[in-house]
Parts: sequence; structure tokens; C-alpha cells
Amino acid sequence: MENKLLLSVVMPSYQEEENLRAILPRLLKVLQTMSVTFEVIVIDTIEAMDHTKQVCEENNASYIARRGGNDYGDAVRTGIEEAKGKFVLFMDADGSHTPEFIPKLYAYAEQFDVVIASRYIENGHTENSLVLVWMSRIVNWTFSLVLNLPCKDVSNSFKIYRGEQLKALTLACNNFDIVEEVLFKLRRDNPVMRFKEIPFIFKRRMFGETKRNLFVFILTYLYTIIRLRFRP
Repeated sequence: MENKLLLSVVMPSYQEEENLRAILPRLLKVLQTMSVTFEVIVIDTIEAMDHTKQVCEENNASYIARRGGNDYGDAVRTGIEEAKGKFVLFMDADGSHTPEFIPKLYAYAEQFDVVIASRYIENGHTENSLVLVWMSRIVNWTFSLVLNLPCKDVSNSFKIYRGEQLKALTLACNNFDIVEEVLFKLRRDNPVMRFKEIPFIFKRRMFGETKRNLFVFILTYLYTIIRLRFRP
């Protein structure tokens, strides 16, 4: 039977109550104008650390505690398991991914296997500091080259995938490098996979502090690129 739920929006969250209060009403407003069946899933920590659950209840979003651990990779794996849509869109819960951009991504969902909100094609941009921008560009260039990924922005998690293809993956990464692991394994399993990048302006987070540890970030990305290249 054909899946009647078209779009699952999955938002990994780690103490993002304040941001979700602002984002979820905007997200619902956008989705309701798109004439698609949808669900919104917020993947929180194993044990609640703020009032994210209450914010979800107030905004008709499903609240799910991540399984396996409190790492970002656990949130992604949990989100993939929970998503029921034909298409699955991942977006950050910190305000850096604007809900109003979703219709532009979804417009290409039927034509392509992965649709990427890209900071690094013409007319794309990021509001992060110069140091973070250059670090991100190096990471993206390295992953694209070494893993033969036909896109310029591999690390931005703001993407639409096909749910069936996501659910067929076995994912091992625990940190933010799981975003690259997803792309690599999708293309490994389907070399003719179609990618589409749409220029996007990446915003600074609205409230709170980033959960990325720079030292851990660098080490895990180096380890991941070696592991995926030589032992996928």
C-alpha cells in the first residue's frame, strides 16, 4: 500500500526548549500551506533536561526520547526509525535552519533522491564566524573529494531524503559526522543516486550555546573519513 504520509520533519533536540518555542509555530504554519500530509517529530534526550515535551504538546509535534544514548547520532537513528513519511526532512532545532525554506527543498523531492540546503553553491551563505566557515569548507571539500560525493555542502543536516532509502541504512557514527555517513552510504548503495543542491543562507542559532565540541568535532571527522574510505 502506498504511503499516504508524504513528509516527516525530524528535529534532533538537546536543551532547545527556548528555540523550539519560536520555531515550531513557524514550522507548522509553513507546512499547513504546502498541501502535504506531514508529521513533526522532535527527538529529545533520553531523560528530559528542560520543558521540550511541553512545547511539543503545545504545538502538535510528536515528542520522542532518543534511544541508545544522548549523542547526535542516536537522535538521527531514532528519528529515521520513527519517521513514517515517504520523504524525511532533517532540520536543526536551534533556529539556524529556517522553516520558511522547506517549500523550496520539497519542490525537488519527487525528482531527486537527496535535496540539500547548500551554503556553498552560488547564492548560498552562512552567518557563522570566519574560522568556522573555513573549517566547514575544508571538511566539506575533503569529504566530497575522498568519498566521491557529488555535492559541495555535505555537512549541513538540512536535507530531504527518501524514507525508504534511509531506513535501509545501517549507521554507526555517534556525532555530527553521521550526516556525511548517511550521504556516503546512500550513494554507495545506489551509485546513480540523484542529488540536488539549493542555495541556502545558514543562520546563527537563536538562543543557547552550540553542542559541538571543536576538538571532538575534528577527531571524529578525521576518524570517520578514514573509516568510510577504507572500511565502509
